[in-house]
Amino acid sequence: MTPRLQQSIRLLQMGNFELEAFVEAQLEENPLLKRGEPDSEDTATDLPADPPFAAQAAGDRLLAADGFAAFPRSIAGLDGDLPGPEERLADEPSLRDRLEQQLMLDITDPRDRLIGRAVIDALDPSGWFTADLERFACGLGALPEDVERVLLSLQQFEPAGLFARSLAECLALQLRDRGRYGTAMAALLDNLDLLAAGRLEALARICGVDQAELARMVRELRSLDPKPASTLEGDAAVGPIIPDILVRAHAGGGWAVELNDEALPRVLVDREYYARVEGDTSSDADRAFLADRLSSANWLVKALGQRAETMLKVAVELVRRQRVFFAHGVRYLRPLTLRDIAEAVGIHESTVSRVTANKTMATPLGLFDLKYFFTAAIAGTGGGEVYSAEAVRHRLKTLIDAEEPGKTLSDDKLADAMRVEGIDIARRTVAKYREAMGIASSAQRRRRKLVGVIGKGH
Repeated sequence: MTPRLQQSIRLLQMGNFELEAFVEAQLEENPLLKRGEPDSEDTATDLPADPPFAAQAAGDRLLAADGFAAFPRSIAGLDGDLPGPEERLADEPSLRDRLEQQLMLDITDPRDRLIGRAVIDALDPSGWFTADLERFACGLGALPEDVERVLLSLQQFEPAGLFARSLAECLALQLRDRGRYGTAMAALLDNLDLLAAGRLEALARICGVDQAELARMVRELRSLDPKPASTLEGDAAVGPIIPDILVRAHAGGGWAVELNDEALPRVLVDREYYARVEGDTSSDADRAFLADRLSSANWLVKALGQRAETMLKVAVELVRRQRVFFAHGVRYLRPLTLRDIAEAVGIHESTVSRVTANKTMATPLGLFDLKYFFTAAIAGTGGGEVYSAEAVRHRLKTLIDAEEPGKTLSDDKLADAMRVEGIDIARRTVAKYREAMGIASSAQRRRRKLVGVIGKGH
């Protein structure tokens, strides 16, 4: 595999923040590249290069079928336009902006910065890093230990508590920042389940403190913020999140799927500068350097165009497959695999995996990670309708949220309730989904609702 092919593959899986950083670095080191503007009349040049953005051509071809269409970003005449990313930005620096500033000051290695940006992009709305570390590292083409090392550095950033992987770690980061993290407090954080269950005497023995000191420690815990990002800047706390794909209802019916220009850096080959420099070049070494820069510039323009076109094709097919979800919500999310999309679009399954990594889609239902739409199948009872695992998890959480104090449902009863609705699910699968969502057992939920002890989950 050639270095450029490897780089093209990496471009596919880059999120828009990482892509912007990569393109910025290319612009700095290659004098034959210049940044294009969305309304620029510039073209890619007479040199052997692709148009400034192949995605525009892809949009003009209108990958349309079954009421779906893909449009270039500039198309007019559609109802219900989504707000542009510029309307989502706050006047004050966002949390993401502040984290980027700290990243540039505290981390100097370029590879570590790329990892750091990807980790920042992966923060959930609470400010936690909940991705599987090994899979995350694999998606970046990095070693898990490198991601772990960068993550530990990011955990020193302000505000304290960000980049935690669990509730205990989030609280520990804040306590360390206050200088209040000691042996007793560490024992308390290791046994939050006892606190949630109200077993205060056992907890005091484990921590080696009396009841009065334990009460003070618990008060201090409750003064911390388990969601350090959520209360800082409202919905923009970990933003701005600039979507890669925009989906909207088409005025004539169906859905319009388009690439977001704000998430796609535009680059051109600077033909005027090339012509001027070429005329003044006399030595073989200078001509070789200029030829190498021209080849690199043409490659980048082409690679960005191919990336955009592939993203558009995959997004259109994804929306086509999940059209009932976009019309009616999460309960109607259909089972979908990477292979389904790959076979329909005519590309390799690994390409679909890369092109959907670190990408988001803005829809009338909200902002979704593209990976969200890929979910396993759960059979219906009596050989009936097949349900997606995500839709089943959503229904499971709905049933639990509707519980009354003292009437919590066991995993067996939850499975029975879902089978009545036509979802053929085993008790152990209910337990697995419940635990994956961080929801406590029925007995723990009953105790918490009755005594009002605040803990993680339901």
